[in-house]
Amino acid sequence: MSNEIEQFFERQDEAVNALFLENKGDELTDILVAALEEALEILLEAAPAETVH
Repeated sequence: MSNEIEQFFERQDEAVNALFLENKGDELTDILVAALEEALEILLEAAPAETVH
């Protein structure tokens, strides 16, 4: 894993921890939903355009 990716995850973990400490569930939910949407977009781009039967 590249250093840039590791730093991204470290910053993301710090942000999530700060939200937990500040008891800001709505902001945390927004972050999690955005991450899930991005993951689904990546999966859709990787999926084949046609189904094989």
